[in-house]
Amino acid sequence: MQISPDFSPLGLGLAVPLIGYVLAEGLWGKRSYDRMRQRRDQDPNALIGMFRRWISGSWWAAALAVLMLLVSPGVHLSDIGVRAPEEPAFAITALVAIAVTTPLLAWLSYRSARAGKSLAKNSQIKEMLPRTSTERWYALAMAVTAGVSEELVYRGFLIALGVDVLGLNVTMAATLALAAFTVGHVYQGWAGMILVAGVGYALTNLYLSSGSLLVPVCLHIFIDVLSMAVLPWITTKARNSNVVPVGS
Repeated sequence: MQISPDFSPLGLGLAVPLIGYVLAEGLWGKRSYDRMRQRRDQDPNALIGMFRRWISGSWWAAALAVLMLLVSPGVHLSDIGVRAPEEPAFAITALVAIAVTTPLLAWLSYRSARAGKSLAKNSQIKEMLPRTSTERWYALAMAVTAGVSEELVYRGFLIALGVDVLGLNVTMAATLALAAFTVGHVYQGWAGMILVAGVGYALTNLYLSSGSLLVPVCLHIFIDVLSMAVLPWITTKARNSNVVPVGS
């Protein structure tokens, strides 16, 4: 994959608050998560409030990135991955992987819950998994938001900035962006960050191999929707089916 972005002075000026957001996101996210976790059992709106803040911040960063593009005539859509995949096989492979993985994970989640276990029992994000239908809708919105905004900012624009501003090749710029992406999830702890780094590495390779940000965006949304909304809902349904009514 080869790109040659040329951000305008105004675009680079707008990059300053965007980089500031990226650098602060990890600390801000951890503080928000820790506060939510402490209040979760007492405040029914604790998780929803956190999601609202995260969604707002994510779209703010995405809007800033788009504004950088609009004021930089030397940056083309292809420089940030907004184009069709160079090889349709990448998109087909991703769709096949989704079609195979979804029912398997759903079945495993259901069976684990029926057995009194949970795939998310030791998860670093178990406190942010939805318990009510309202929380589930917010989790779904958060999943879609993260899939779009994080790919646009971390994969699209940070790599382009690394190439243009720092003079890095695409691979080195992508490595630096992946490190920032991983640190941004510090609230998940070391185990969670290792998992995030692995997923981020796979998404980065998909982007660099296909030349299209659309492929990792779709896969990122799928992963987050599955882990944050679908599987918790399946687990809840399975547990409820195990409840024996009083007097039966």
